[in-house]
Amino acid sequence: MNWAFLQSLVSGVNKYSTAFGRIWLSVVFIFRLMVLLVAAEKVWGDEQKDFDCNTREPGCHNVCYDHFFPVSHSRLWALQLIFVTCPSLLVVLHVAYRDDRERKHQLKYGEGCPHLYQDTSKKRGGLWWTYLFSLIFKMSVDAVFIFLVFYIYEANFFPLLVRCNVPPCPQVTDCYIGRPTEKRIFTVFLVVISLVCILLTLCEILYLVCKRCHECVVSHKINKPESQISTISSLASKHNQQNMQEKSLLDKANGHSPTEDISAPAYSLAIS
Repeated sequence: MNWAFLQSLVSGVNKYSTAFGRIWLSVVFIFRLMVLLVAAEKVWGDEQKDFDCNTREPGCHNVCYDHFFPVSHSRLWALQLIFVTCPSLLVVLHVAYRDDRERKHQLKYGEGCPHLYQDTSKKRGGLWWTYLFSLIFKMSVDAVFIFLVFYIYEANFFPLLVRCNVPPCPQVTDCYIGRPTEKRIFTVFLVVISLVCILLTLCEILYLVCKRCHECVVSHKINKPESQISTISSLASKHNQQNMQEKSLLDKANGHSPTEDISAPAYSLAIS
């Protein structure tokens, strides 16, 4: 595995995440990836070989193993890890797309032109929806994989003895799992970690939505006085126009034009 690429990828995702997102990323990196790489591969290294049945009927061993373990646990967890981390890359790619648009805009119109984005990494507009979609997708993936664990393995977390009566086994066959307690502990641990990741993702979704609603309310309160002032000024202007029209109508009714000049009275001067 290329650890330098993984480190750059994790740092890029961590840069654009919220506080809940950084906690989620730490939980995934430490309690999922490291456990899967360090311990899980050794625990489930050769599980079919350690699966022992009390019969030598040809094909019975393979059929019973496939019946109880249709998918390897380690491969299922690896598939879940891939699906749950891919949505975070969408946010990184969206920010890279914004940076590229901003760069091309600056090259076309010059350095002094207005910017397309105040901050390309700020979660506004399409980036906000991309981030929200990635959170919903991650939470859905975790929920689906927890359901698959209980559905595929029938909530049978590695008992000491399993009974198989699937053809071509001639009768009910007793089979034994290698290291069942150790596998049960790892399975329960990874299921609990998935539940914790779902809780963290749900908290992050609520945080994003509440923060956006708060910003909308604050923006509405700031814009409301300005709209009230403009409404009052327009009403006052309309009232003044009505007063002038009424005055003009009264002057016309009295036979006096408002623009008519009032002449001075005539005086008779006696010259002695």
